[in-house]
Amino acid sequence: MWSGPRNLSTAMMRSFENRHDTVVADEPFYAHYLYKTEIDHPGKEEIIASQSTDWAEVADMCTGEIPDSKPVWYQKQMAQHNLEGCDLSWIKGVTNCFLIRDPKQVIASYGKRFPVENERLLGFEQQSELLKRVEDVTGETPPILDAKDILINPEMMLKKLCNRIGIEFSERMLNWPAGKRDSDGMWAPYWYNRVEESTGFNPYSEKEVYLDDELIPMYTRCMEHYNLLFKKRIKNE
Repeated sequence: MWSGPRNLSTAMMRSFENRHDTVVADEPFYAHYLYKTEIDHPGKEEIIASQSTDWAEVADMCTGEIPDSKPVWYQKQMAQHNLEGCDLSWIKGVTNCFLIRDPKQVIASYGKRFPVENERLLGFEQQSELLKRVEDVTGETPPILDAKDILINPEMMLKKLCNRIGIEFSERMLNWPAGKRDSDGMWAPYWYNRVEESTGFNPYSEKEVYLDDELIPMYTRCMEHYNLLFKKRIKNE
């Protein structure tokens, strides 16, 4: 599941992990991303030590044997972790899906934690690049979900997603026990507090968001990429 930061990505991972037939992987390329960039995230050195920093090694793992002999392996992937020059041929060996969110919401949320220095940090451009690559490889548009649609009607959207990827929907995807998970990345203490308190998808509520004037050009560029995916999304209807 190709997402970006400040999306519904960890809640979606919880949803799938609560299925009896599914094992999850939490951002397997994160250490590579931090190792190759100068981005200073909380726990950076610990994260780098906790995962392989070798892109090819991680890609082989993502297309290898599914852990615990489960039939479904949900991989929470961050689109911004795809750095220039990384070999993406491995995506032919997996079922690719996309999770998107309104850039205004993402920029505002991200900006509460870090300076929004450039749009490559937010993953929208990388998502549109990945979408084109997947469409070129498979000849069809992969499942794309918008976070707002999921929050408005999680059961309908998850049923549609499961139908698209060829697995049965499970009611267990709608609720899950609160708390930590052994499968969570070691960065969970810095990022997952709200998810650890959750027991399901929070009801959608419209929030008015305002961006500083200097962020508007970035928002406009992100919207161009977002709209490419939004018009191809699985619709909430």
